[in-house]
Amino acid sequence: MRTSYHNHTLWSDGKATTGEMIEAARRAGVQELGISDHFALTADGRRFPWSLPPESLDAYVEEIVRAGRNSGDITIRLGLEIDYFPGMAGRVGELLRPYPFDFLIHSVHFVDDFAIDLNAGPWDDFPVDERDRIWRAYWENLRAAAATGLGDIIGHFDLPKKFNYHPSVDLTAEALGALDAIAGAGMAIEINCAGWDKPVREAYPAPFYVREARRRGIPLIINADAHEAGDVTRHFDRARRLAADAGYTEQVRFERRTRIPYPL
Repeated sequence: MRTSYHNHTLWSDGKATTGEMIEAARRAGVQELGISDHFALTADGRRFPWSLPPESLDAYVEEIVRAGRNSGDITIRLGLEIDYFPGMAGRVGELLRPYPFDFLIHSVHFVDDFAIDLNAGPWDDFPVDERDRIWRAYWENLRAAAATGLGDIIGHFDLPKKFNYHPSVDLTAEALGALDAIAGAGMAIEINCAGWDKPVREAYPAPFYVREARRRGIPLIINADAHEAGDVTRHFDRARRLAADAGYTEQVRFERRTRIPYPL
């Protein structure tokens, strides 16, 4: 079976319609396609051009559900990629509760007001101490995101490495603490294949953390993080090898927030 759950459309920062993503998935042999557009809700009401606004939730859900009814031989799973902001999990949960989501990805893209993956410029300019502070705060936020219980999958585990900036000190303990929080929350982790196409040239997470996730019994899902139709299964064979090397023999899919294992 082939699934692909982390995919973005024109509803957020993707470059393809829902229909175009479905057709690309069909051509790639995908049996289950998840749509997981960005959803960022902040305490101060900031809006982001790459995020689905709350007032569009009804239309978004209606389109994905309708696409699923008309998709023929491919199953469509309704999801979102939720941004973690401190103190907002309760409000986000209230907004999403009425909808029939199959899965929710919970991701950290911000430390304070800094968008860690938007562009390399700020990372280039930061002194080493500030880069280290951002990495520490990222791991704290990731632990906090897991503790909310809001999501089913933690997105792109070690995202701050995207532009190939790594901490100057050993923060392995902090990262493993985040994995412990994910395991404790009963969440899955993704091998996010987008990292192979970024300056770091490595999937999220790094192989060491995939092995540590397996050691903790954290379920796994392989995702493309596609923003274009042609990317819905990018690097999936490579990701399967990474998962198998770490000791995984199965991955998971979702239906109405219920995790279902199937062979890798």
